Amino acid sequence: ATMTDDLTVLRTYGDEMTARLDAMALEANGIPARVLADTAGGALPSMALVFPVRLVVPAADAALARALLDTPAEPPEDADAG
Repeated sequence: ATMTDDLTVLRTYGDEMTARLDAMALEANGIPARVLADTAGGALPSMALVFPVRLVVPAADAALARALLDTPAEPPEDADAG
């Protein structure tokens, strides 16, 4: 898939950094991801409240991308051992 395919908005974020971290995780798994932010290049981060930061991926990769982001990278082994 290339970024010229149909794009779909996977998620929206209130801050650009979180979106970029998720985009990097997707790209590490071979899914081209792009962050679209209307925050004046980071100069006006509060604009994200009005114009959410969008994480877009090729539509063909959306299901896989969503599954990757919904799966914790390393689940804690003894989460409920107390």
